[in-house]
Amino acid sequence: MSAGTFWIAALTGGTAVLASWVTSRGNTRAARIQADTAARAQQSERLRDSRRTAYLELIEQVHRTGEFYWEISAAHRAGDFRRDPTLLEQMVERERDYYSKLRRCVRVVELEGPDAAGEAAHALQKSTGRFHRSLQAMAADDPEAIRRFDDAYRPFWAALTVFVDAAKTALREP
Repeated sequence: MSAGTFWIAALTGGTAVLASWVTSRGNTRAARIQADTAARAQQSERLRDSRRTAYLELIEQVHRTGEFYWEISAAHRAGDFRRDPTLLEQMVERERDYYSKLRRCVRVVELEGPDAAGEAAHALQKSTGRFHRSLQAMAADDPEAIRRFDDAYRPFWAALTVFVDAAKTALREP
């Protein structure tokens, strides 16, 4: 074998080894990038699912609470509180249970985020205060209490609409 052939073979072999090494490093880096991207996508999807669950639980609890408030309004219109004075006391107790469940749902939304959804959830929770104060006033025989109670529906449902809009925005975020 001539010296030129040897050097050509050595150069070709070296180039092949170098090309293999470069390709291997590129493949390793590409695999790492792909794995990182998949992990971020999976984490993002888990967060989205977790938020969605929290938002839905809050919305469901708000609707249950709203149905309870309608029950109070209907009982008042039907004169049930006059016929059975203990019924109003029972409603006051039940309202605490509904509020407690609602508050728990709000805390989970605040935890899951983002801040805009948490703030809207907190505002929704605060909107129940009018019902609570009116119910307490009913128990104290305030004749204007039922009017204030019925006036509390509009801000309550409006606060739910604001929350739903914030939740939709949060779920669209990457």
